[in-house]
Amino acid sequence: MPISEFEVITNYFQQDFPQRAEINLGIGDDAALCTIPTGMQLAVAIDTLVEGVHFPIKTSSQDIGYKSLAVNLSDLAAMGATPAWMTLALTCPQPDETWLRGFRQGLFELAKTAEISLIGGDTTCGPLTVTIQVAGFVPQHCALQRRGAQPGDGIYVTGTLGDAGLGLATIQNQITLPLPIQKFVKLRLNRPSPRWHEGQALRGIASSAIDISDGLQADLGHILIASGVGASIQLASLPLSEALGYIPLNYAWNLALSAGDDYELCFTVPPQQEIALQKVLAPDSYTRIGTIESTAGLRCLTADGQLFVAKQLGYQHFC
Repeated sequence: MPISEFEVITNYFQQDFPQRAEINLGIGDDAALCTIPTGMQLAVAIDTLVEGVHFPIKTSSQDIGYKSLAVNLSDLAAMGATPAWMTLALTCPQPDETWLRGFRQGLFELAKTAEISLIGGDTTCGPLTVTIQVAGFVPQHCALQRRGAQPGDGIYVTGTLGDAGLGLATIQNQITLPLPIQKFVKLRLNRPSPRWHEGQALRGIASSAIDISDGLQADLGHILIASGVGASIQLASLPLSEALGYIPLNYAWNLALSAGDDYELCFTVPPQQEIALQKVLAPDSYTRIGTIESTAGLRCLTADGQLFVAKQLGYQHFC
């Protein structure tokens, strides 16, 4: 006999998660009660992951639990916020306990690392869908935003780009890679590393920021539109991992620009803040890839100055 909704909550989600001091009343009532610390603003984000759309059907429940939280923490990172609380809405066909144990393990693993508390949610019956809402704290008037980039600002990204897209291509049997490389790119797809520490460090330094979920080209485009500017990026400067060296360069550029699911940060920094940037981030953790310009649009340039056009803009949710 399947376990009940309340047994799911009690057995898998009510215990052991980090408990922050700002929580006055957590799981077990009609709503949670929390206190926002003095001098802080509350940053709130929500993401939904649907089986077969946002993760392959055979993805392990442990990886689903981890990634469901990671993509939300990435949004907080892009705002420069410190993770605090989350709620979980879990829809699944049946409450399979083996699946639930794995899901909880992945979710708990990242929640513990991020020191984020689970304060409530809902469980329902239906196609596998995970919705997590997160809240975090950012000092008043210090949040990073998409608007604010100015001509002359440098454009930077954390980490490497295109690995997750290559991982998906591997899972879909579009390409064959050596087993160690397969393992790496699949890990990058299923277990992204949200950059909340970097986001907090960029407060007061970056003029704008966004997380790369739909692809660099699309997400940097959001900064350009919000800021009323344009940009050029140098393809030779894109940070590509060793894994992308196993595929043709044009294919690698396309993945880095438009595959998405990287969950790295893209941010801009004024020239006068570059020394400050060097002090707060490790030199091997970020890369300058281009410059903000006054002419509208995004120009992706090869080493000889030729314009490169990616095969697609980025991930489209309703296409």
